[in-house]
Amino acid sequence: MRITDTTPIEDGYYMPAEYDRHKATIMIWPVRTGSWPYNAVAAQNVFVDIAHIISRHEKVYILADEKHYAQAEARFMKIKDAVTGECNKASEDIKAAWNIEVVCIETDDAWARDVCPTFVKNGHTGDVRGINWKFNAWGGDYDGLYKNWEKDDKAALQFCNMTGYDCYDANPFVLEGGSIHSDGEGTVIVTDSCLLSKGRNPDMSREQIEHNLKKYLGAKKIIWIPYGIYNDETNEHVDNVCAFTSPANVVLAWTDNMNDLQYEMSLADMKVLESETDAKGRKINVHKLYIPDVPVCVTEEDLEGYVFAEGEDNREAGERLAASYANFYIANGIVLVPQFNDEKDKAAIELLSKLMPDRKVIGIYARDIIVGGGNIHCITQQIPAGVIDLQK
Repeated sequence: MRITDTTPIEDGYYMPAEYDRHKATIMIWPVRTGSWPYNAVAAQNVFVDIAHIISRHEKVYILADEKHYAQAEARFMKIKDAVTGECNKASEDIKAAWNIEVVCIETDDAWARDVCPTFVKNGHTGDVRGINWKFNAWGGDYDGLYKNWEKDDKAALQFCNMTGYDCYDANPFVLEGGSIHSDGEGTVIVTDSCLLSKGRNPDMSREQIEHNLKKYLGAKKIIWIPYGIYNDETNEHVDNVCAFTSPANVVLAWTDNMNDLQYEMSLADMKVLESETDAKGRKINVHKLYIPDVPVCVTEEDLEGYVFAEGEDNREAGERLAASYANFYIANGIVLVPQFNDEKDKAAIELLSKLMPDRKVIGIYARDIIVGGGNIHCITQQIPAGVIDLQK
């Protein structure tokens, strides 16, 4: 059901933290050749691996269009032999353990965080509802990344209708799930660079945007940090630079290299975070999560594999990608953190393990995701557990 006459805060709903219990995770089958080089084969492999890992802990929905539905379903019905490397049909027991459902919903790309619903939960009843934001490909006609985004913009409502979730319609307010992080206790972190960009809601003031965030996310305090990750084509989503690991604790992407363009950006973010308190008045503890020592860049080989559509943002050889360990995803009992074959890979796993000791932190080699422009958090969207799910 589409809800247009009330807002979440009026009805007692709020956005839970990602580290709260989930019912499921949503992902999208990657096929866009302007995002995923060489017909997305490498990207599909890592998407399958991630979905399989998550599905051992919670259900995973995979969205695929009609043309690629059979391809996606077939990939999740197979398992790679550890010895031969061959993909064979999985047993019924294994398929049941994976708990993966492929659903037929069309999208323009595979960024589930940004085009699928943001879910909110009733603080009294435990009921869960979705939010449909207006999506315009990270900037619309001003600086959007591709020309046509109509399928993406319809995906949230279609998913809620298909799965039976009531859905608040926030349209025409433009927002992506990657541009917000919630602690589940009334505090939401965003970046100035993204939410105040001219391609989002140019006719709204900062105060008006903050008002909308509070009424749709049930938030009491919005913390605005200036920047995200250097060269992040989303206008610097917060989920690539800063994330809650528990109430009053955040990680912040960091470098000690004063010659790195990220240094001044992270320093400005740090100054804001260290001066702020959360919605409950607690001082925020900021933990430095170092970015890779060696920038991850587009190679000539990568470039040869892309096929860009008319009006789509093109890549260039040598272009620095927004590689960050802060783009991790928290599922039930686990944390999936990007890895880049860099000296800082191990340190990222160690820090997150320390901050979230009740979860297993799993490194995922993620270069085949970052070449699309985002990372593990960008390709996942959580559905919070409702009261019925928590009783199971």
